[in-house]
This record gives sequence, C-alpha cells and structure tokens, in this order.
Amino acid sequence: MSAPDPGFGIYVHWPFCQAKCPYCDFNSHVVRNVDQVTYARALVRELEHMAMLSDPQAVTSIFFGGGTPSLMKPATVETVLAAIDRLWGINQGVEISLEANPTSVEADKFRALAALGVNRVSLGVQALNDKDLKFLGRLHSVDEALGAIELARTHFGRMSFDLIYARPDQTVEAWTQELTRALSFAVDHLSLYQLTIEEGTPFFDLHARGAFTVPDEDQATMLYDATQSICADAGLNAYEVSNHARVGAECRHNLTYWRYGDYVGVGPGAHGRVPKGGAKCATVTERMPSKWLALVEAQDHGLVDQETITPAQSAEEMMLMGLRLQEGVSLKRYASLSGKPVNADRLSELSGDGLLQQTGDQLKATPAGRLVLNKLLGELLA
Repeated sequence: MSAPDPGFGIYVHWPFCQAKCPYCDFNSHVVRNVDQVTYARALVRELEHMAMLSDPQAVTSIFFGGGTPSLMKPATVETVLAAIDRLWGINQGVEISLEANPTSVEADKFRALAALGVNRVSLGVQALNDKDLKFLGRLHSVDEALGAIELARTHFGRMSFDLIYARPDQTVEAWTQELTRALSFAVDHLSLYQLTIEEGTPFFDLHARGAFTVPDEDQATMLYDATQSICADAGLNAYEVSNHARVGAECRHNLTYWRYGDYVGVGPGAHGRVPKGGAKCATVTERMPSKWLALVEAQDHGLVDQETITPAQSAEEMMLMGLRLQEGVSLKRYASLSGKPVNADRLSELSGDGLLQQTGDQLKATPAGRLVLNKLLGELLA
C-alpha cells in the first residue's frame, strides 16, 4: 500500500493580535491600525519570490495562521489568494483554512471569507468556562465562543476549535465534563493542547514566582489519557498527538507538515520547506513585522535564513514529524532519505519496551511512546 501524498501547502502568517495571551510563545504582536494594504502587497511580493525560488507544485492547501488572521480584512485575504492562484493555481478541492478568535468574528466577515474560497476555519476557544478564559488572557466569554462556533458552522463546510487542558487545579472529572460538552457542538475536528509553560512568556515568570501551579506529571498523564478515551468514544481519533478528527475531517495542511511534504511560508517569522531541484530548502523570514516589511520593500522578500537540508537532516525531520501521526512513518522512506536503515537493535529494544510498533513498512509510536516522543526519538536516532 503506497504512502499517502503529503501534498504541497502555502502558509501565510498574520502576526497581529488584539492582545498577547500570557501562555503564547508564537510570533504575535499587538499593533493598532495596521496598514493592511501595505502588508497585503508585501505578502504578494514575498509569494512571488518564493514561487521563483521553488520548483512548480500543485497547491493542495493554504493556511492563514497567526497571530489572529480573522483580523484581516476580506480584501487582504482576497489579494493574497489572487496572488497564490496566479502563481501556483488554486484548483477545486484545495483546503483553505483560516484561524479565528471568537472576539474577531462577525457574520458579514465570515460570509465574505467563504465567498472568497475559505472553506475551513479554526477557532481559538481554549476553554469552556469563563474563569479559565480570564486566567488564559482570552478576551471572549464562553457565550461568545459558542456564538462563534455556531456562526462558523453556518458559513464554512469544515470547522475546528482549540482547547487547552492541564490548567491549574483542573481535575479529570472537570475536564471530562468540559470536553464532553465541547464534543456536543457537532464537532468533526478538535485540537487539544496540554498547557505548557514556555520561557519568555508572562506565564513563565508567574509560574517561577509560584503565582500558580499546573498539574504534576501523573495528573497530566491522567488528563491526557482521559482526552484520548473521550475523543475516541466520540469517533474523533487522535490522528496526531494533539489533533482529533472524524475520518476524512483531518486538517490537510497540517498533514502536509507531519507527512514531511513541501510548503512555502510567507509573512513575518514564517518557516518553509521549499522544493528545489529534488531537495528541500529550509527558509525562515524575519520575525518582527516592521523589519520584515522593510526587508520585503528593499529586496522582495523577508528571508533571513535559507539553506539546503542534507539527506540525513531530512530523514531525521521526517521521523520527528511522522511519529506524531497515528499512521506513523515509512521505514523505506527513512532509509531512502538517510542512506541507511533505522538501527535494528534500538528499534527492537524500544519496541520491546512498548514504545514503538512496527507493522510491515510502517513504524508507529504507541500511546506510551507518544507521551515521551522527544526522548524516544533521541534514543531511536542516536
């Protein structure tokens, strides 16, 4: 059975937010009165440069991420989509996703985005109780979140929303009730993330000072296990570590990442894996929006790093991404990229420990292996 086609995606980063969430370490910035016409033109110029940089590919997905892309005016989205269509072509069936916050959605905007071809929206709900929404720095209420979910269902054929668990003092019982409630909203895709305390965020300093605590490792594991069980019972399997979907409702764009496909990334701080001459070129753009804009205006792109990925690096990246997937990775593909097979002794040892499972050519992390994925990869590829 042949491996699924990873596809070719285009990621567009919109870095602006209404407020910076205290847990967020993404490249996002609170900037008032963004000149969207200027930024749209800059995104088009960078897309044009990326098209010249890469081999021709058929686009299978487009993803507007952030930041808060739902703060983009429909005219801005239209300008970017028109450029992608001109440079690569947008055929029928291409998945076009846009991230949205409940506080930045309205019926007229959603209606306009759907008319432009956006066919999937991902809502940053994060919690279904107002106390925890306030703790997480969210600007919306539960009622607003539920209203946004209903509105998204009206205008888009596909919809997902995010929740964060392992919050302070969260019990398995409370999370079970909250997740069960979330699943009642005709959900076909959920992204469920464990709260992590990232260095450089306000939460990092507050946590270090003892302002709050998060569940310990044992409690976090119980919350994770409950998440997997509840979603599986509802028919939303964990096709990736943090993503649950009904069959056929998986995010095509994110599957391109995890299946180690090619993708172009434009906008401040965007990463890419651009196909060139049979190899992959890793690209990174300037993170600061004002500096990125100045670079694009000076040289047609905001690239600050660009290098060809070696076969050994490609094999490691493919394994790193692919073991996050329930479907796993192809051992033949790994060997083809790296020039050598996975170490048989280490594979046997880790399989014996119940962390890996091999079925024919496919190698998968077991549920226990997913809990220690970084350590598992380090031992497998050492």
